[in-house]
Amino acid sequence: MKLATLKNGRRDGQLVVVSRDLRRCQAVPRIAATLQAALDDWEVTRPQLATVYAQLNEGAGEPFDEAACHSPLPRAYQWADGSAYINHVELVRKARNADVPASFYTDPLMYQGGSDSFVGPRDPIAALDEAWGIDLEAEVAVVTGDVKMGASAEDAARAIRLVMLVNDVSARNLIPNELAKGFGFYQSKPASAFSPVAVTPDELGEHWQGSKLHLPLLVRINDAPFGRPNAGEDMTFSFAQLVAHAAKTRELGAGTIVGSGTVSNKQGSLHGSSVAQGGVGYCCLAEVRMYETIETGAPQTGFLRFGDTVRIEMLDDAGASIFGTIEQTVAQYGEQP
Repeated sequence: MKLATLKNGRRDGQLVVVSRDLRRCQAVPRIAATLQAALDDWEVTRPQLATVYAQLNEGAGEPFDEAACHSPLPRAYQWADGSAYINHVELVRKARNADVPASFYTDPLMYQGGSDSFVGPRDPIAALDEAWGIDLEAEVAVVTGDVKMGASAEDAARAIRLVMLVNDVSARNLIPNELAKGFGFYQSKPASAFSPVAVTPDELGEHWQGSKLHLPLLVRINDAPFGRPNAGEDMTFSFAQLVAHAAKTRELGAGTIVGSGTVSNKQGSLHGSSVAQGGVGYCCLAEVRMYETIETGAPQTGFLRFGDTVRIEMLDDAGASIFGTIEQTVAQYGEQP
């Protein structure tokens, strides 16, 4: 089943069920007006939504326009982002000649991001200053139902309701001073954008195994291929483990979003890792800058500039988009369309 939220002038938008081919949709106000409302009563709403989904796949419904979408949850009670791809952490540490602590391989990194106001998948990446070091971070994320404190990974896996993509934007040049304070990210993590459509794990078939999504995540910058790493490979911690980690000392409410962190696959070297050189590329600019620092002593690739565009999507075996497309242009805040 596929679900989306259309912009309608209200903060939480209008929930719609979307056909498998992303061509048709149907609002379902009698079932749930918003996605959060559907998640709050999932055992009741899911079978009703599934009935509408079946009808859409038989040709019912209205035309679906991805450009009219907000993020599936325009705001959420909780957004926790992990760092499940240790290769990414290893590169960052190696670039500054630091070792990765042994605990990083057994205990996930995670930070709590701002969730009061996400942006839509076609909305601009807004910033006041290019000097912030604006970077994309292409990731996979899950949405949970209620999760009990101390839940096992098995219980956490059963609580995963939906899967979606995310561009977790970072202001890289603001990060060092924030982390130096020893209190984590805040100003360096602007609003995130999620894919137009969120899907139930069963929709992913054999590609959803072990609470990991085993498909390439496709990234383009200014319409040039930038990354295609497989989201299921080199993922040290599964989503079940990430959700269980988040629930270690607290209950998670329905609608909690947990991210994977930047998708990253192990590669040989800077000169063989880019898509142009036959590698799988990257899901953030910081990673190619790390390769450059390791191999040449300093980064050469700049961060995003006003006017640059970012595109993130994932395709099924037939080449069709699963979640719709995140496509954003970097714009100066207050001047974006």
